[in-house]
Amino acid sequence: MFNVLIVEDDKNLRKLMEIKLSGEGYNTISAQNGQVALDKIHENHVDVMIVDAMMPVMNGYDLVKAVREEGYTIPIIMVTAKGTLQDKEQGFLSGVDDYMVKPIEFYEMSMRIKAVMRRAKIVSERKIKVGDTVLDYNTLTVSNKDFSVSLTKTEFGVLYKLMSYPERSFSKSALFEEFWSWDSDTEEDIVKVYINRIRNKIEPFKNIDIETVRGVGYRGVRNEN
Repeated sequence: MFNVLIVEDDKNLRKLMEIKLSGEGYNTISAQNGQVALDKIHENHVDVMIVDAMMPVMNGYDLVKAVREEGYTIPIIMVTAKGTLQDKEQGFLSGVDDYMVKPIEFYEMSMRIKAVMRRAKIVSERKIKVGDTVLDYNTLTVSNKDFSVSLTKTEFGVLYKLMSYPERSFSKSALFEEFWSWDSDTEEDIVKVYINRIRNKIEPFKNIDIETVRGVGYRGVRNEN
């Protein structure tokens, strides 16, 4: 069972989150401010954090910074009434993985928890091997005994995502939301541009490919032989 740490100073909202997430099968741990949350992290294994921004004693931004400075890579979703672009920028710069603006939909929260946990698992594994082809997250390279190519961080992130779930197709919107939604000047068509760039770079590697699924999006293809 996954442990979700809820950090929220509003007692009623905190209780409601506990009820909703417990109903989803999560084990919940609660804290009313950032300082208490730090103590909880030191005492418990935490898989995901849901953090309010504005709290007494220690606010959410300072909590996230403290968690990252201590070396924790726990996925963190910030939940707050502060929804301007500047507020979101402050949250992401402090080290959060996702951001939700109150009032929240609990079904959406559940989906976002699953998404950040999925991403955390992908990053922690660091390498994917398909036949003699290796995708190395640490070096952002794809290589085999004959070739090695370097990708940009975003190119590699998209490729790694697709190759991590070869049985699934991802829509252009889903990929955009994960890798570009923070950039207000970028439009969804950037996804197609990057897919073409990635395809060109990985063309020498016959073990991997990106397939266009008509009407759906894109899917990673693994050729193990």
